[in-house]
Amino acid sequence: MNLLVVSSWWPCPADNGSRVRALELVRELAKRHVVTMLAFGRAGDEQEDWRPLDRLCRTVHVVRAAGHASAIRRLAGWLSPVPRHFVQTDSPVMRRLVRKLWPGHDAAIALQIDAARYVATADLRIPRVFEEVELTVPRERVTRAARTYERVRHGLTWMKHKRFVRRLVEHFDAATVVSQHEKAMLEAIGADARRIRVVPNGVRVDADPIVGQRVNRVIYPGSIRYAANLDAVRYFVREILPQVRRASPSLEFVVTGDTGTIDLREFEMPGVRFTGLLPDVGPLIRESAACVVPLRIGGGTRLKVLQAMALGTPVISTSKGIEGLELQSECHAMVADAADAFARGVLALLNRPDDASRMAGAALALVRDRYDWTASGEALECALEVARDRFARARRDRT
Repeated sequence: MNLLVVSSWWPCPADNGSRVRALELVRELAKRHVVTMLAFGRAGDEQEDWRPLDRLCRTVHVVRAAGHASAIRRLAGWLSPVPRHFVQTDSPVMRRLVRKLWPGHDAAIALQIDAARYVATADLRIPRVFEEVELTVPRERVTRAARTYERVRHGLTWMKHKRFVRRLVEHFDAATVVSQHEKAMLEAIGADARRIRVVPNGVRVDADPIVGQRVNRVIYPGSIRYAANLDAVRYFVREILPQVRRASPSLEFVVTGDTGTIDLREFEMPGVRFTGLLPDVGPLIRESAACVVPLRIGGGTRLKVLQAMALGTPVISTSKGIEGLELQSECHAMVADAADAFARGVLALLNRPDDASRMAGAALALVRDRYDWTASGEALECALEVARDRFARARRDRT
């Protein structure tokens, strides 16, 4: 088929979870279909290496994401029944481009919600798939709000958001989510369960990952520009790491990824190091004693967990950190939510390397069997078939 793929993210470089997912799913789609890709890009993306997409897509178009909204548009966002983010960042350029390019295509796939609104509102007489509907993050803003006025403000935003998402999904013939947890949330707001398919995240697994000598280091691979990662790093540095270093004073905690404009002075303590964005984080993960994932907020399934497991590195995580992944505690990963228990788990991985190695081996086998990007691509292909069937039935019903 000729596919029109509209992405919320320009996926080069693939330096965060959303970009990785976009690139890998396009890679899988390109095995079976001819892909035309439209993507929102940031300033400077035009200078990035396009070769991965050039090899995968027939044509690629980049649309500059909206900058600061005008005062009128900000006011309109507050008054609109549509969540203000979507009013303030509306792109007439993307809307015109979608309408211009859809003829000649057999189906359209929107990657995440910022792309979905343009595919939903355009008069496309072809099957449509909304890829990766996500509700956890806006819902958590309500449940985690500490003050009454915050709960009220976020509660009103959540009501607007879930109504917007439900109506958006109605314009698509199929929708995908990353986990059963997200599927249940989408069904709970009234979305048609028959349209929803789970397309989990994945990872590229080496035939035989090489695990050499590990160093006395634990690693968190994630940019702290993302609020959930920043919260996780703060939690680990303030409440967990001091307990671990009392028993293992030479332990190093390394955080990879872009730090943006975050003031790192709050993390200035012995053993903490930020590497910034690296071209390849794999070697650091592979030689670390453990990957720590102390996430307390956020949605989706965790690419950082899957990546560490694919590299043969033991993982210790909170329940939130492995949410949506079918892992067994103590078998595939250690799971601890309280700071004291998390610290004890880290020390257990450091002090019992044979047990840690056995757990990492079981995790690698699970990832290879269930969380490969090829399997995710096949799941997306099933969602595309659902969309085609529903579209064909609806067209027959109209005639």
